[in-house]
Amino acid sequence: MKFTDKFKAKKTENQENPVNEASKKEKKPLKQKIKDSMNKKYLKNGSYSVVISAIFVVIVLVVNMIVGSLPTKYTEVDVSSEKLYSISDDTKKFLKKLDKDITIYQVVQSGSEDETIKKLLEKYEEESDHIKVEQKDPVVNPKFTSDYTSDDVAANSLIVVCGDRSKVVNYSSIYESSIDYNTYQSTTTGFDGEGQIDSAISYVTSEDLPVLYTLDGHGEKELDSTLQEDIQKANIDIKSLNLITEEKVPDDTACLLINAPTSDISESEKDAIIDYLENGGKAMIFSDYTEESMENFDAVLANYGVERTDGIVIEGDSQHYAQMPYYLIPTVNSTDAISDFASKGYYVLMPYAQGIKQTDNLRDTVTVNSLLTTSDSAYSKVDVNSGTIDKSDDDIDGPFDLGVSITETLDDDKETQIVYYTSSNLMDSQINQMVSGGNEQMIMSSLNWMCSSDETETISIPSKNLQISYLTLTAYDVSFWKIMVMGIIPVIFLVIGFMVWLKRRKA
Repeated sequence: MKFTDKFKAKKTENQENPVNEASKKEKKPLKQKIKDSMNKKYLKNGSYSVVISAIFVVIVLVVNMIVGSLPTKYTEVDVSSEKLYSISDDTKKFLKKLDKDITIYQVVQSGSEDETIKKLLEKYEEESDHIKVEQKDPVVNPKFTSDYTSDDVAANSLIVVCGDRSKVVNYSSIYESSIDYNTYQSTTTGFDGEGQIDSAISYVTSEDLPVLYTLDGHGEKELDSTLQEDIQKANIDIKSLNLITEEKVPDDTACLLINAPTSDISESEKDAIIDYLENGGKAMIFSDYTEESMENFDAVLANYGVERTDGIVIEGDSQHYAQMPYYLIPTVNSTDAISDFASKGYYVLMPYAQGIKQTDNLRDTVTVNSLLTTSDSAYSKVDVNSGTIDKSDDDIDGPFDLGVSITETLDDDKETQIVYYTSSNLMDSQINQMVSGGNEQMIMSSLNWMCSSDETETISIPSKNLQISYLTLTAYDVSFWKIMVMGIIPVIFLVIGFMVWLKRRKA
């Protein structure tokens, strides 16, 4: 067969079997086939990853949008030691009772806001629908503050407005400071933003502010400056009262304060005080141990079924006193007068207190509730000049009340309210610091209970200390930690060290 014939025959065969020819043309090496397969796999996986990533990004964006629309109280956690960016439960309860619209203006140039104040104001706006916060730039609105005050207003000061009433909260009153007179340097010691804002809100929403009259003329103690500031912050006006000249307790008295007189009141003063109380009056009474005769003062207490025990209370239980057995740490009982305070778990320190006991002639309409109570191991040292605090046969066994609230329901929906504490040392600022402000908060809680009404809500939030946090230890706690630090812990380390030494020696 000729070559041309062979070629034609081959061509005819290829035309008759086109599939075989195509297969021969598409046939690839094994390495190339694997590579092509891998490329298809990567392309498929890559497309899947892109889709999943896009879905994840969309989910993140949606979650961020939802979280961003939530109030900061649900999205931010205040981890500052003094809770500078939070508001207390007392403030939350106070804001829930608001029924008037309030606007709080922060007077500051844009970009110069105090972040602590700004975040605190956000909490107020979130907590109540009746509160609105606005920023006013004095550069843009130079005459804005003149509508509320003629004084200069410092940057970051606040103006609280409700209807026709307004109050300026100066920036200098929000931050407390002290001066070191050795270096003449000023140090910020406290933040009182919450207390000042609450005070301003209470002021602009109250038509008639309560008046606290303090009885004078019998060697009474002056109010401690810290407590006086707290009372004023609660928008309670303080006035002195001389019953010798006035002859009666004024009609506008929200509460009468009798602060540990060192000499007895007169017969006419006793009658005036009892007449005031029997007509629905309110009184906060402090007393101190004195060897002076106090018949008329005691008669006021006896009219409401309580009397003082002789001597000074000594505590026999080391868990109920600090430093000395007459520096009492009583049990705090939850009653209407101090229920909010009792729930906070603060200690109360009460030096040189007397016991309170109920008399047998208590009227059915009078209710006496215990606020502060000693342990069963307490006793009253009758002879305080004996030179010893050891219990003798003449001493009076406890337990005792150291503070009581007294109520009497009268006709015409009136109610007499009395809070009585047997040591004015409760109000001493140094004693108060030893229990991290517990005494101060208890006194203000009981005072607010008596001065608050349907028309006026009094509230006083203490400033937040930025320097020192006090640790209150009872005598039992001190003894326990002495034994742990000086005895048990060193022994444990010695035993561990000996065992390590013994193990290495045997090795």
